[in-house]
Amino acid sequence: MSDSPDIFAAGGVEAPLDPAPVAAQPYRVLARKYRPSSFSELIGQDAMVQTLGNAIKRDRLAHAFLMTGVRGVGKTSTARLIAKALNCIGEDGQGGPTIDPCGKCEPCRSIAEGSFIDVIEMDAASHTGVDDVREIIEAVRYSSVSARYKIYIIDEVHMLSKNAFNALLKTLEEPPAHVKFIFATTEVNKVPITVLSRCQRFDLKRIKAGQLSTHFANIVAKEGVEAEQEALDLIAQAAEGSVRDGLSILDQAIAHADMDGAEDGNSDVKASQIREMLGLSDRSAVRRLFGLLLAADSQALLDAIDEQYRVGVEPLSLMNGLLSLCHQVTLYKVGRANDPTLSDEAKAQLGAWSEQLSYPVLHRLWQLLLKGYEEVQQAHMPREACDMALLRVLCAADMPDPGKLAKMLQQGAAPAMRPKLESAPAPVMPAVHEAAPAPVAEMPAPLEHGGPPENEPQKVETPQEPKAPKTGLPRDFESVIKIIGGVSPVLESILIADMRIISFSAPVIEYQSARPIASSDLKKITDALKDATGTDWTIKEGQGEAKPSIAEQIQLDKDAATQAILDTPLVKAAFEAFPDAELLENDTDQAQVDSRPESRSSQA
Repeated sequence: MSDSPDIFAAGGVEAPLDPAPVAAQPYRVLARKYRPSSFSELIGQDAMVQTLGNAIKRDRLAHAFLMTGVRGVGKTSTARLIAKALNCIGEDGQGGPTIDPCGKCEPCRSIAEGSFIDVIEMDAASHTGVDDVREIIEAVRYSSVSARYKIYIIDEVHMLSKNAFNALLKTLEEPPAHVKFIFATTEVNKVPITVLSRCQRFDLKRIKAGQLSTHFANIVAKEGVEAEQEALDLIAQAAEGSVRDGLSILDQAIAHADMDGAEDGNSDVKASQIREMLGLSDRSAVRRLFGLLLAADSQALLDAIDEQYRVGVEPLSLMNGLLSLCHQVTLYKVGRANDPTLSDEAKAQLGAWSEQLSYPVLHRLWQLLLKGYEEVQQAHMPREACDMALLRVLCAADMPDPGKLAKMLQQGAAPAMRPKLESAPAPVMPAVHEAAPAPVAEMPAPLEHGGPPENEPQKVETPQEPKAPKTGLPRDFESVIKIIGGVSPVLESILIADMRIISFSAPVIEYQSARPIASSDLKKITDALKDATGTDWTIKEGQGEAKPSIAEQIQLDKDAATQAILDTPLVKAAFEAFPDAELLENDTDQAQVDSRPESRSSQA
């Protein structure tokens, strides 16, 4: 430096009074600063580390590795650690592959800096074509320059084109001994199966919130920052298993922390600040909304929605918060409460709701909120759609759960939740259920004759039936069906479904056809009747008023019974609360309906 003044003087320039200050080291975000430099620093992936360690010790190294998992769990970091482990030569230059690279030899330091010539990293998102892969194929023929292995790390490998994958297959299956491939992807389902079968696959897991919280505590200690444990728990929960996401939030939280009164420029990271920064401060407001929904207080509910809208909470975010809360209550009910970010007050409230609400009610709330979320998401007016969706949930809050509703329908009980049901007639449902198996249209018939009803009312009885001859011939059409049913089920189905009786006077049947009946089938029916009765029968198609066929009458009875149920005040109230609901038949009723033609013929 003694020559410096002479140099400046020779150039006719005055020497500076003070030397230029050394440029300050640029700030590195925490996600880069604390990237794992060894497998011992890689958290949450113990199974993969053990597998790789054993493979290295036993000299059973695969030629291709595939790292898959969600963002930020360490796929690229693991790829670089594998490159270090395979090329480490130790501080003395005599070492071999090891699961604990020294980090001090030339290959380890160069790989960490990203400048090692024999470790080639390629971003498949920007190098998707077959020409990019062709360069790799040409280069693998040449041995490494200074390392034990030439390693290709291809990030986001699923972005390669189909032709690029196909071009890589042969080299990937039989690469030279000095070449290793390491792939990383977040969407492994987009990687062809032909590539997957040539790789040793490792599925990197999401990191547990407890592990993340401990990891963040170590980092803030190294950074000289104080942080509340609850704040670290909130950040770990918000990271959703991603180390990088959590470190990014932690970086932002340190910058967000209040610097007032801090001599060193740092300050405590507080939980209240994290809630405000992450938008978690409205959790108590969401719980109030949920309580208002359960209490069916429409005015207070609308006021609460207005308040949230004024402070900047989006309607879709509000619906998402209610869905999350409904899910948390359900988890509390099944004993799976494991959210460390909840306050004691919130935990007590969730516990109370879990005891108060049954599983059917929670399921119904979830379905209603989920439908409302979809409507708000697609609506042109999200604010109004949110109001309508939550009011619909509120109206359904005082409805009984499906189990109680089914019992009310069976017992004919009218709940007191709607005043208009108080003036409803006496229980209708038992009468409907008793009448459903029998033909509704024939109920007045026994009253006209002044006698007790028959065991099975006849739907197709005609005025001619009392005049049937007492010669052993069938006295009604049901008896004819029974005779034919013993001969042929096909012919029996024709009588049940296709014949509308105009008049019956054995041995003459006059009918109209619901569907065309073949003359050959009619001949078979008359022949069977002649064999059974010894009398020639006449079955002819005529004109005049005809009664419905047996099958048509059964359907009419079924429709009438269904309509009677739908007309009851309780069911009407249920459909008002659940507009998209449907009335379904149970298996017993359906079996009775299906068996009625046979029971008619057997009892005739």
